[in-house]
Amino acid sequence: MNILITGGAGYIGTSLVNQLTSLAEVDKIIIYDNLSRGNYNLFLGNKLNQKIKFIQGDILDTRSLKKAMNGVDIVYHLAAKVTTPYANLDPHVYEQVNHWGTSEVVSAIEDTQVEQLVYLSSTSVYGASDNYVNEKTIPNPKTFYGASKLRAEKQVNRLVEKGKAVIIRSGNVYGFSSSMRFDAVINRFAFEANFLNRISIQGSGKQSRAFVHINAISKVLKEIPSAKVPSGIYNLALSNYAVLDLVDVFKELLPTLEFIFVDQHQELRNFMLDMKLELGNYLVLPKPASLKDELEEFLNTFSF
Repeated sequence: MNILITGGAGYIGTSLVNQLTSLAEVDKIIIYDNLSRGNYNLFLGNKLNQKIKFIQGDILDTRSLKKAMNGVDIVYHLAAKVTTPYANLDPHVYEQVNHWGTSEVVSAIEDTQVEQLVYLSSTSVYGASDNYVNEKTIPNPKTFYGASKLRAEKQVNRLVEKGKAVIIRSGNVYGFSSSMRFDAVINRFAFEANFLNRISIQGSGKQSRAFVHINAISKVLKEIPSAKVPSGIYNLALSNYAVLDLVDVFKELLPTLEFIFVDQHQELRNFMLDMKLELGNYLVLPKPASLKDELEEFLNTFSF
C-alpha cells in the first residue's frame, strides 16, 4: 500500500508519518509539503524509515500533485492554512489554500487511481454553540478559517458520494510533536508556563473548546483505512475543557505560575462536542488520559 500525505512535514503530519511507518502493509509513504511554515524538524534527528519519500510541492500545483499521486492508494490531506487564534485574518489566503487547494487535491484524485481520501477538517465549521454538537449539527462557521474548511468539505463530498472519502472534523490538537505548533491554546500555555512562568488568557477564560491529543488523532487517522470506516463525515475530539480548567491544571503542576487576562470583560464563543462519536462505531477510540499526566509529560519534553 502506497500513501501520500499532504502537509506531511507539519505538526500532525510528522506524528502520522511515525505511526504509519510501523504498518507492515505500508510500502511507501510520500510526504508532499511546500514547507511554508519553515518547519524542517521531520528531516532531522533519527534516521527515517526507508519507506519514506519527500516531494516539495504545493497543493495548488496541479501538475506536481497529479504526478506525486501516481501509484498511490490512499491520500491523507492535512495541508492547510491554520493560524490560531487569528482565524479571521487574511480571508484570501484561507480561501486559496484550504478551499481551492483541497479542490485541486480532489481533482487530482479523480484523475488518478487513488482509492481513498482521508481529509482532516475542523470542528471550526460548526462555529459556536452553548449546546453539545454532533455530526447532525448544521455547520455555521464564525471565522474565515472555519468557512474555508467547510467549503473544502463540499469539494471532498464529490468523493464521499462515490464512497471514496472520509472527512474528519478535528477538535483542537495539543501535545508534543517534533514539528511543533505553539499557536494552539494548550501548546502556547505549556510554552509560556515553562519558560515565562506566566500564562496570558484571552477573554474571561470561561470559554470551552473540544480537544484531542496529537497521539490520539494520529492513531485514529492511521487506523481509518484498515477499519474500513464508511465514507462520510465524522467528529474527533476526546475531551471538552474550559480555558480556566487548563489553567488550574498548569497551576497544580507549577504552583508559582502566574496568569494575566487580556480583555477579561469579553465572553468568547463556546464550543463543546458530544463525545458519543460516530467513529466509535467502526474503530476503538483511544481513551482520554489524565490531563494532568498529559501536561506533565508535555512539560518534560522541553529541553530546559
